[in-house]
Amino acid sequence: MASEKKINVGGQAVIEGVMMRSPERVAVAVRRPDGKIVLKSDPYQSFTKRNKFWNLPIIRGAVILIESMVLGVKALTFSGDIAVAEEEKKSNSKKEQKGISKLWMAATIAFSLIAGLALFFYLPLILTDLIGIKSGFWFNLVDGFFRISIFLLYLGVIAMWKDIQRIFRYHGAEHQSIFAFEDGKELTVENARPYKPHHPRCGTSFIMTVLLISILVFLTLGRPDSIVDRLIRLAFVPLIGGISYEAIKLSDKKMNNPIVRLMVLPGLWLQRITALKPDDSMLEVAIVALKGSLGEKFSGDPNVVWADDLNQQEASLEQAK
Repeated sequence: MASEKKINVGGQAVIEGVMMRSPERVAVAVRRPDGKIVLKSDPYQSFTKRNKFWNLPIIRGAVILIESMVLGVKALTFSGDIAVAEEEKKSNSKKEQKGISKLWMAATIAFSLIAGLALFFYLPLILTDLIGIKSGFWFNLVDGFFRISIFLLYLGVIAMWKDIQRIFRYHGAEHQSIFAFEDGKELTVENARPYKPHHPRCGTSFIMTVLLISILVFLTLGRPDSIVDRLIRLAFVPLIGGISYEAIKLSDKKMNNPIVRLMVLPGLWLQRITALKPDDSMLEVAIVALKGSLGEKFSGDPNVVWADDLNQQEASLEQAK
């Protein structure tokens, strides 16, 4: 089915679940404390499909990067609401909860952008500047070395947390279910289980590509000698993201090329940290999310609960009170 329709599917791990995105829908499946899987599936069309300008090479990469961040935060918010026990939920009204959720999402996106730019782009500049390198060429190479080192250190630290390790296992489940889909297999736990949890079109590989391409782009800018020069470098981040997206897209089409396979190796190596082998229950959740993104209705499946049905039940209980 995947090979006939040429459907590209991607996703991300969330709290006790997986978000999947197809060209037409976004679905989030989350394992509830009682064992059932809550599924939320909504139609979604990328801005790159709504307007030809946003689908231009380089530009589309920046657009998809922003879209992925927004959808990712929404999915994390949804999974967090489902994963917590009922008694731990706050007693705010539904309207208040929605308002708080929107504010939290906006604040999270803003903080993530600022923190990411500061940690992975501005801090390396400061560290390199402290060394006193005058050559623009060597300054940018050392700056890139610090950037990659900080990223690897960051991954190493968060990977020690058990909760993060569990999310990384759901990340592996996402990849294995996508591999099965891309090979045209029936989407079952048995068919997804044999695959490796490392996918060349992964977000981890994309970040590694961004870090490597940033070195090449910044080499053209020379040594930043002022605050303005450093801010200009930050302004190049969307361009770097766009170029990286095109590189990942091209590598996915040319995986039989030995040079391309060599280029994607660093990202696959990193996935040994960020995409771990899942258990069958995690694969089951990932498959539900993938099927949901493809429009499956799950009629008669007692293990899958639709989020819309839960909302209606909550609304009925509120009215009864």
